[in-house]
Amino acid sequence: MMEYIHRSLERKFMRMSGFFKAVLVTGARQVGKTTMLRRLAAGENRTYVTLDDLPVRNLAKSDPALFFQTYKPPVMIDEVQYAPELFGRIKIMCDESEETGLFWLTGSQQFDMMKNVREALAGRIGILELYSLTKNEKDGLALDGELDFSLPALQARRAKVKKNDIVDVFEHIWRGGMPQAFRADAEQRREYYHAYVSTYLMRDVAELGGITDALRFSKFLSVCAALLSEQVNFRTLAEAAEIAAPTAKEWLWLSEGMGIVRLLRPYANNALKRLTKTPKLYFCDTGLAAHLSGWLTRETLMNGAAAGHYFENFAVMELLKNYAYSQSKANLSYYRDSNAKEVDIFIERDGRVHPLEIKKSANPDSRAVKKFSVLDKAAVERGDGGIVCMCEEVIPIDAKNCFIPCNLI
Repeated sequence: MMEYIHRSLERKFMRMSGFFKAVLVTGARQVGKTTMLRRLAAGENRTYVTLDDLPVRNLAKSDPALFFQTYKPPVMIDEVQYAPELFGRIKIMCDESEETGLFWLTGSQQFDMMKNVREALAGRIGILELYSLTKNEKDGLALDGELDFSLPALQARRAKVKKNDIVDVFEHIWRGGMPQAFRADAEQRREYYHAYVSTYLMRDVAELGGITDALRFSKFLSVCAALLSEQVNFRTLAEAAEIAAPTAKEWLWLSEGMGIVRLLRPYANNALKRLTKTPKLYFCDTGLAAHLSGWLTRETLMNGAAAGHYFENFAVMELLKNYAYSQSKANLSYYRDSNAKEVDIFIERDGRVHPLEIKKSANPDSRAVKKFSVLDKAAVERGDGGIVCMCEEVIPIDAKNCFIPCNLI
């Protein structure tokens, strides 16, 4: 039996289950949603049912009242996106009870389902997102407290982690964070991701997006993987995948809804003119991207031309996961203006913007932080920031910025 890996979202999930009558965990296939919830339900008298089971799904869709007579709360329902008909009944049952945590739901974050959930269960449901494993989760590290970019907070965090190591980081980037691929060898990993694309993803795009051309969609994903950490260019995407530009746009939104990719929106501020409106493309799991791009070993990826793009993708996703699981919310964006001046990440929290650059180097040029002065024209308070990189120690650059080892995020 595979050893269970503690998930950082567990704390937040249990807090929400003690507050809301229903909690939905969304996320891509195979990231561990069901495993986490079944682990948390151990010892509870909680019914479990999956809508992957076709007879069960048909009952849920045709007779929600009978479904809940058969599977009584407290209940855990897997793949709830297949039967949106249940949401009206869940609303009635929530309103009839004062108990919290009655319904634990998992599902893909598909647009139509999320719209149905929010409309039917407003005020009754907490919605959380689970991603593939972070590097710290794989290392068994649970870092206390909120991520704080001030020098004392970063130094305190540095004392709890081992030293940065490029081979270790790229092992995580190449292998990815899918729990089943965690301890697989190279051959097993290759077969796992091949099956993941051909089975789960192709079935879902057919059911959720009506896409029947599996070969072309697979090629489209490979093109996306080749362009990770870059601004989205729909014409380039469409031409490389041999599809129309509107189709490329539709397929990209679907891929984001399924948790395959994440589009980082550009920073918006009325005081700043000529800002780009184009999002940047990241893969939620770098292991899947590496598979799609044919990087067969950690070494070829680490020493290849795309290494910097993969490192940026890794850092952005670790930050997104951190704020998805933490107590406080943050808005992540990137900055780019018409003069091609770019800052990799802006983290907006509590009225402050924390600017970050991401560099694969262990000794990056400190002058990169000069770009952060664009914020001074935006009439917003600039918080602590710095350069997320492969350095081993936290090193101050100036009063507001540090070199930040990437394993602290």
